[in-house]
Amino acid sequence: MQKKTIFRSLSLWIMLCISNLAISQPPRGPFVISPQVNPDKTVTFRYLAPSAKEVKLSAQFEKAPVAMTKDAQGIWSVTLGPVAPDMYPYSFQVDGVTVMDPANVAYFPNERFKGSIVDVPGDTPLIHAMKDVPHGTVTYEYYPSLEGSTGSLVVYTPPGYNQNPSKKYPVFYLISGTTDTEETYFKVGRTNLILDNLIAEGKAQPMIIVMPYGNPAARIAEQTGKPKPADPFGRESADAVNRAKQFEDDVIKNIIPYIEKNYRAIANRESRAIGGFSRGGGQTLRTAFGNMDKFAWICCYSAYLAPAEMNTTYKHIAENPDNTNKQLKLLWVSVGNEDFLYQGTVEFMDYLKAKNINFKSWVNDGGHTWMNVKKYLAATAPLLFK
Repeated sequence: MQKKTIFRSLSLWIMLCISNLAISQPPRGPFVISPQVNPDKTVTFRYLAPSAKEVKLSAQFEKAPVAMTKDAQGIWSVTLGPVAPDMYPYSFQVDGVTVMDPANVAYFPNERFKGSIVDVPGDTPLIHAMKDVPHGTVTYEYYPSLEGSTGSLVVYTPPGYNQNPSKKYPVFYLISGTTDTEETYFKVGRTNLILDNLIAEGKAQPMIIVMPYGNPAARIAEQTGKPKPADPFGRESADAVNRAKQFEDDVIKNIIPYIEKNYRAIANRESRAIGGFSRGGGQTLRTAFGNMDKFAWICCYSAYLAPAEMNTTYKHIAENPDNTNKQLKLLWVSVGNEDFLYQGTVEFMDYLKAKNINFKSWVNDGGHTWMNVKKYLAATAPLLFK
């Protein structure tokens, strides 16, 4: 009898707890779908903000923020387009405050504000689209880095990597731009899908791709309880050069040894490539030109080194162009004609040409965007390790 009483009391207590929990939960608002890519390539964006006085959409395919309209449920919406197929960052401006899209799990990794991403598919799948092909593996790695810090990497291994434990692969070290993180080439650049598709089509060699975080100074500060240092003022300033040297040391002394110890990497210069976008492109050139014994393939996307720096720090590149051309299997430089680094990049290409240094170049339409970066990666990956 006592056991039954205890059981009934316990059951009543559980029911009361569940009832109180349900009562204490705030009411749920209407379900919001955003972004919604429509069959005609228009895109509908929605944001729930019943109390907001004004909501605008800021998207990379629009020149200025676009006003949104609120319905009776408090959902603001706007339909734009048709939009050219590609991936675009966007955000909402809610009464002057910039916010991500809470209805969208896809975001742009960045040290600062993280925008949302909309992927508008093409009628013919784009190079970064998920296709029915064998897929590689993406792994997050941590390694011992500078000043006792712990560094972070995203590593792509090609399809079949785990099936043949005796096979070794060349490695492409791929560096993101200013304020980007080690995830940006993966989540925005879609490096893994681009390589999956190129390898499946027989256009690119199977390779390991290593995507490091390009700002070790910020990581060291974070891990030692110090404020994050401001970005260097000017791409050719002493601070920018010193920070690039710091990253170079991390690549040469820590990242390459870690990868070659823990992955089946071919450990010679002919099997190492390095590439990067924006700040990462400058880091690429400085790291490669300063360590010609380590890399035979260089891919510079939307970046350059000034002739003055080439003539001082890297004068060996132009002093003996025949030797440089013999050492480098590829020196690639690309930039968009609306890129704010266009003029400096063109001057860099003119310098290489005047010094009789062989290089491949591509000046395409567009600006300093990850839409262009994906194109550059898709164009250069087939040239590597051939």
